[in-house]
Amino acid sequence: MRTPTAVQRSEDRLIVIGASAGGPQAIEVILRQLESESSPVLIAQHMPENFTRAFACRMDEIARVKVSEAEHGMPLRTGEVYVAPGGRHMRVRRAANELCISIDDDPPVNRHKPSVDVLFNSVIEVKPRAALGVLLTGMGNDGAQGLKALRDCGYPTLIQDEATSSVWGMPGAAAKLGAARPGDIRSLDAIAAAVRLFALQK
Repeated sequence: MRTPTAVQRSEDRLIVIGASAGGPQAIEVILRQLESESSPVLIAQHMPENFTRAFACRMDEIARVKVSEAEHGMPLRTGEVYVAPGGRHMRVRRAANELCISIDDDPPVNRHKPSVDVLFNSVIEVKPRAALGVLLTGMGNDGAQGLKALRDCGYPTLIQDEATSSVWGMPGAAAKLGAARPGDIRSLDAIAAAVRLFALQK
């Protein structure tokens, strides 16, 4: 892990990732591609309480970006990755013209806390200058509607393809909704490369 040499604002750009079964391994592939100057990344991984902190710590050890379990009120910073705490929802909020994190204990959405749909829909509410939505492997349909809403608002979206997904439930549901262009239903390695490219743009 390499900590940025100076605290930098996110410049109103962010990446949001949702995953469930098979997600930790897929997320690791993506995070290994990121550099310390990357746009901030927010991750909603279906995982029980007390497991997300250990997951974030493990990712922090292998990544060049700083990875931590998200806390309420954290501002989004360049070169940092925020993992939603198990048993809580994570949203993006705008405070004093700065993007920050909101953590709450609202009821489950799509039977999940954290919910990917909750995270994705919060991005639409704050209207960042640029955002990329990514839906990875997982059971069920959480995140499909939110990813479609992101695309409908003009933000680029990516869906992990069936061949590289452990479970093509969530990404398959998103594909059926048209939540990404056909060419943006990609292999995990192709998604990792696209996320890296977006993360380094200004």
